[in-house]
Amino acid sequence: MTARDDGFSARSTTDEVVERAENGEEAEPAAADEPSPAAASDAIETEAEQYRELAQRVQADFENYRKRVLREQTSVVERATEALVESLLPVLDSFELALTTLDDAGEKVRKGFELVYAELLGVLEKAGLERIDTDGKPFDPNVHEAVMQEEGDGDPVVAETMRTGYRLKGRVLRPAMVKVTR
Repeated sequence: MTARDDGFSARSTTDEVVERAENGEEAEPAAADEPSPAAASDAIETEAEQYRELAQRVQADFENYRKRVLREQTSVVERATEALVESLLPVLDSFELALTTLDDAGEKVRKGFELVYAELLGVLEKAGLERIDTDGKPFDPNVHEAVMQEEGDGDPVVAETMRTGYRLKGRVLRPAMVKVTR
């Protein structure tokens, strides 16, 4: 065992070559213990490729995180909007009822109610609220809630709307309460 093999000697590679030559051993080239330039280049390229792959994974993870947070924030806003719009539906119902009972009221009062009702409905429509069409349409249990029934011929058809139904961004928020003719 040479002094270099035990790991405790601080002698240089040149000293080892001289010592081996004095002892009659064959001298090995000093470069044999060091990696070749091609091997070092391959090792550097491998390490660089590992770092590149790590960076790509981190970047993809961050992009997925960003998309997930955006979806969650959008979902929170939509749920809050839905709750607000749903709480305003009774106000719309009250306006509709008030407009039907204002027959003998003055023209200015009626016009004022109509303007406020139209403005409220416009704001809610911008948020994605839409009425469910009912009168004369075939009965659809997904969007209609039958509370009364009349005898008739053929398939069930909506005869009268008792309470307006609404969708919010395509989803049924409140089914229309209807009278059905069978």
